[in-house]
Amino acid sequence: MSQAQPKPQETAMTFTLPALPYDKAALEPHISAKTMEFHYGKHHNAYVNKANELVKGTPLEGLPLEKAVVESRKQGGAVFNNIGQIYNHNLFWKSMTPNGGGQAPAPLAEKINEAFGSFDKFKEQFIAGGMGQFGSGWVWLVSNKGKLEIVKTANAETPLTDGKTPLLVCDVWEHAYYLDYQNRRADFLTVFIEKLANWKFAVENYKA
Repeated sequence: MSQAQPKPQETAMTFTLPALPYDKAALEPHISAKTMEFHYGKHHNAYVNKANELVKGTPLEGLPLEKAVVESRKQGGAVFNNIGQIYNHNLFWKSMTPNGGGQAPAPLAEKINEAFGSFDKFKEQFIAGGMGQFGSGWVWLVSNKGKLEIVKTANAETPLTDGKTPLLVCDVWEHAYYLDYQNRRADFLTVFIEKLANWKFAVENYKA
């Protein structure tokens, strides 16, 4: 009688791919399910897998994500690139919601007017920030000690490592929009603000 083979032990991963806050098709027609399958299912998942591989047996293993972002930034390289991408993508999915967009609610509306002059001027500057990011990267609405700013970052960089609080972020890497918008990044950014932006999430981050 053969002995039962022992089951392989499951190793706890430092980083996990979080469930999307909506169905993959929920952002259509603005972002297609096909884009979500590639962007979330392949790109984001690959960063999670690679980051877990890189931190195994290092002081970064087991750290909460935000702390791992800050600590890995000190050494840079592939480990930060992958951990930073996990954090940025986690926020990007939450920065959008079906039937989103429109005017920002209080208390952000007042802060937007204070920082940018009006919501329309904020929208113009946000889109300009995303267009002005050469190559791959992100455009953010952040709180810097209570004052709102638009920040753009390249690759895996994040305002978190500068002590700023991200409120919303839009991914301007080509894989975020190319299947749906081809090279029309400005159209994608406009749709993000007008149709997708999750202002409830931004308010929660501002109040945190």
